[in-house]
Amino acid sequence: MTSTILDFSQLASEIRVWGRELGFQEVGISDTDLSREEMFLQQWLDSGYQGDMDYMARHGTARTRPDELVPGTVRVISVRLNYLPVAARDSWETLDEPDAAFISRYAMGRDYHKVLRGKLQALATRVEQRIGKFAYRVFTDSAPVMEVSLARKAGLGWRGKHTLLLTRETGSWFFLGELYTDLPLPIDDLVTEHCGTCTKCIDICPTRAILAPYTLDARRCISYLTIEHKGSIPVELRSLMGNRIYGCDDCQLICPWNKFASATAEKDFAVRNGLDDVSLLALFQWTEVEFNQRLEGSAIRRIGHERWLRNIAVALGNALRSARDFEARAPIIAALNMQNAHASELVREHVAWALEQAHSHE
Repeated sequence: MTSTILDFSQLASEIRVWGRELGFQEVGISDTDLSREEMFLQQWLDSGYQGDMDYMARHGTARTRPDELVPGTVRVISVRLNYLPVAARDSWETLDEPDAAFISRYAMGRDYHKVLRGKLQALATRVEQRIGKFAYRVFTDSAPVMEVSLARKAGLGWRGKHTLLLTRETGSWFFLGELYTDLPLPIDDLVTEHCGTCTKCIDICPTRAILAPYTLDARRCISYLTIEHKGSIPVELRSLMGNRIYGCDDCQLICPWNKFASATAEKDFAVRNGLDDVSLLALFQWTEVEFNQRLEGSAIRRIGHERWLRNIAVALGNALRSARDFEARAPIIAALNMQNAHASELVREHVAWALEQAHSHE
């Protein structure tokens, strides 16, 4: 394969067609210049907003310089795959029910890493069948890659004030993936931004983690606290977490652009284990064996049973605070007491805090 005989414009058009055939809603192509993003990333890291996510700084400039991560990279093919599950219970209803468990909608089905990686590999294989061997590497939230920045440069959307990528067609309910390549494909144009003066995502954040437009302090973010954070959840933030036990969708739920979102046709993202409509008490009773068996193939399994119990204990403590009477509090207290002697100090600490919330009625 030589550049003198290959029509890269035609190839780019074919890649978009193949991507849609594989289920991606959109495919875009960008160059690798992230110099602007590199400056902002360093400022963010210097502020300590990454919390425990040491990996955000571990790879130096490889995160913002794709050709350092994968030598020879001159283009990035970015893809978008919708994930909003079909027929899932209304999120607001779950959030308004203190005894119910709220889990971020992206984690309802199969682990998205596996789904996107498989589709991206299939896309690369299609290219190989067309032009022969070429240099590439597949990524999906699995390496030091600036996914949102690259997708923005590829014309897939604009960065919202909550830092997520937004599109006029489907809001933000989608995953992103990338194919780093040495093919000098024509790049796509940026799209215009359409957040305007809206600040709904900032105003609704339960823990005020969005400090300003495009600036997120992960240390206060519920998604970070329930998924990435390995230690004790700061006491001052626990009561603000409500019944959110894995992730938080508030900034997406309130976004006006998400009213245009449509449910995914991807069967792998359909709700499993009834996680869209399940009680905190039911999930708190899962043993470690049950946790691993039920959540096999799920992104949730990555946090482990210990943090699963930690998160649910906090939510149960908040449920205690809102319980109307002793009859409503009794089963919660009983469940917490069953874990009061758990082998994990982390679990015991959060269970103890949760039990203390029963006294908020006194």
